[in-house]
Formats: sequence, C-alpha cells, structure tokens
Amino acid sequence: MMVEKFLDYMLFERNYSKRTIVSYGEDLKAFESYFKSLDDRLSWESIDSDIIRDWMESMMDKGNTATSINRRLSALRSLYRFALSHHLVEKDPAHKLNGPKKKKPLPYFLKEREMDQLLDHVAWSDSYKDVCARTIILTFYETGVRLSELTGLKEMDVDFHEMQMKVTGKRNKQRIIPFGDELKNALAAYIDVRDKNIAKLSDEVFLDEKGNKMKDAHVRYVVEKWLPKVCTLKKHSPHVLRHSFATSMLNNNAGLESVKQLLGHKSLETTEVYTHTTFEQLKRVYTSAHPRA
Repeated sequence: MMVEKFLDYMLFERNYSKRTIVSYGEDLKAFESYFKSLDDRLSWESIDSDIIRDWMESMMDKGNTATSINRRLSALRSLYRFALSHHLVEKDPAHKLNGPKKKKPLPYFLKEREMDQLLDHVAWSDSYKDVCARTIILTFYETGVRLSELTGLKEMDVDFHEMQMKVTGKRNKQRIIPFGDELKNALAAYIDVRDKNIAKLSDEVFLDEKGNKMKDAHVRYVVEKWLPKVCTLKKHSPHVLRHSFATSMLNNNAGLESVKQLLGHKSLETTEVYTHTTFEQLKRVYTSAHPRA
C-alpha cells in the first residue's frame, strides 16, 4: 500500500514520466522480493539499514553495475522520504546509506572544426530532407536542446524578433534559450522550404515529409547519418551534439553557471563533467605541442 501511494504521488504530484514510475516500481519490487526472501515477516516498516546494505552487496556479487545499484537505492531513498513525511513509517533506514562509487565517462563531443566542416563544407542539397537535416543539426549545436525538446518545439515557441526559443524540458520545466543570426536564418529558410513542400498537419517546427510531428527515432536517424561524415566517434547520437554545444561554450569562456542554465541542468555537478572534458582536451594539446611534455 505504501509503495502504491508513493508511485501515485510521483506521477500526479511530482509529474514524473510514466516510464520513470514503471522503473521505480520495478526497483522497489526487486527490493521487496529480496527482504521477503530473508524473512517473510519483514515489512517496509520494519526494514533497517543493514538489510539494505546486504541487498546492495548481493547485487554487487551478482555483477550489477554501480549505476544500476545506485538507481535502485535512489528509488528506495525517495520512497522512504515520502513515507516519513506522510507518517507512514517512523524512521528512514536508507537516509545515511551511500551507494557504490561509479566512474563518470567523459561525454563524446565533436570538435569545433568538425562542426564547421559538417555545417559549412559538406555538400547539402536544396531538398526538403537535407534542409531539414542541416537545420536540426544546427539547432542542436547552437542551443544544446535535448532530443525531446527539439521534437516538441512548436512554432509559437520560436521568437524570431527576440531571437530566442522556449523549450519544455524534464518534468515539464520550461526555459528560454537565445540563438544567433545563423540559426535564425536557417530556421526561417527551413520553414519556407517546409511550407512550400509539406502539407502541415501539426504545430511543431520540425515535421516529417507527411506533415506530422517528427518522431525521435527519425531525428536520431538523421544525426547518425550525418555525423560520421566528419568524425570517427563511436557514438553519433543527438546527445553528442548537446555535449558539443556545452564543450564549445566552455572552451570559449562561457561561465559554468550560464551553461548550466542553458542546458536546463538541475545541479551544477551535472554540468561540471564538461570542465573535465575541456581539461582533457587541454592536456592532449599540451602533450602534443610542448617539446618537453
């Protein structure tokens, strides 16, 4: 009963996505199966921190990654915070527990010269398909938007006079992102080509060739088709362009807090990974250029 109340709270009051709710439910069910296997008299109310520690150790023994263990621990922490605040339990056994440490991989990104090559020197045709593809890539790179934010962008959210767009991010939070003359002109040219070639059936900026809102999978296909033309990265996803935006901003003296706001990050720690990226690039430049390095 406690878990069901928690999941309803996350869905209806905190506006978490249904996918996240399903994930939370599965993680909590896995923990319940674990403690019931120890003693079927145990309940959510009688659990102590030792049982949670044993659960984490058992997952490590089975080869679970630190990421998956921490995700499950996070679900457990959220449940007990909710239960404590709603007087469903008298103590929070997960409060002071720390999950296993995980290594943060550096994000993949394209160098500025690679983006220049892709946008300025690759042969783009005047077809709707190519004009749309180039505008999508430029929008990712100039604004740092997420995939869902790009496909959900409506024409009414793009202000050409003020040169800014309003995007809806995680948990339906909205933010304003400025853009420059190049993207302004590219968007205007794209919309002109689109309206001459496509029968509009939706209010979104980016439409497929049938006039419907472009699907995430279609955008992924577009990006994965064009990025390999200028780079040898293992990943060619839209998120690589978001990483490229952040890295370019920091490499050109943008403040960390400003980049955080533009990306829509909740925590500055999330944005700080890009400082490691830029420092790694700096180290490579140093070791290749200095005669005594």
